[in-house]
Amino acid sequence: MYSTSAAGVPYVLEPPSSGRADAPLVIAWHLMDAPRTERAFAAALPLAGLDVWRLYPGLPLCGERSPGQEEVMRLGYEEPVLNLHGRINEEAVAELPGLLDEVRAAQGIGDGPVAVVGGSAGAGVAGGVVVGKVVEARAAVLISPLVQLRPLVDVLAREFGVDYRWTPESEAVADRMDLVWRSHEFGATAVRCIVGGDDDLDAVLYPAGRLRDMRREQGVRADLRVVNDMGHALADEPGVEPAPQTDAARQVDAMTVEFLAQELASELA
Repeated sequence: MYSTSAAGVPYVLEPPSSGRADAPLVIAWHLMDAPRTERAFAAALPLAGLDVWRLYPGLPLCGERSPGQEEVMRLGYEEPVLNLHGRINEEAVAELPGLLDEVRAAQGIGDGPVAVVGGSAGAGVAGGVVVGKVVEARAAVLISPLVQLRPLVDVLAREFGVDYRWTPESEAVADRMDLVWRSHEFGATAVRCIVGGDDDLDAVLYPAGRLRDMRREQGVRADLRVVNDMGHALADEPGVEPAPQTDAARQVDAMTVEFLAQELASELA
């Protein structure tokens, strides 16, 4: 595991077993739940057996860039959309081009095809870089995905007893992060959503199903896989340091590898 930073972004990079510079590149963003750092996510989702470059960027306000859990919670209570979810998503999408340029130059990564992977908030980032045309992705695997912000905010408001009032500014962020509404902007990118059977229906399972249905209506390959007895997280708490894979994470890893291997088959042969 090669762990360092570039363009101000901490990341983990795993090279392809073949050593090919032009092997496909998979970019994978972690969750805000466990595993909540790039190092922990690389251990939970190693993409075992897939001969690709694996780049795991750290999210803003997480890991070594976290201002501390108390401050993150304060930001979320104060304004969860503008201070937290919208900010993390926007900054992570915006910093990817600089990160990619530096990592490619430093590590000798060629111009092979790209796929994206993300968990929860990281799935929102993965979708955001595709619909925003930051990268041209052959495939996207979205795990426990945040594909619509409004139902998540509603669920969190009920959970914490908060009466969240939407404003024009926060509505604009929710529109930008609504990957169901923007599904046509995925272009030709194939999409697989992987959800836990025990995850929240309104915030995760239903939106993931709607994204799958929209992509299918648009004539693009899309599917949905359910991991029984899995909630939202992919690792045990605290989820900061690399840890042994859980059984659920092992299943998610296999489903991710299967989909990416099919979509990248011509470059992996």
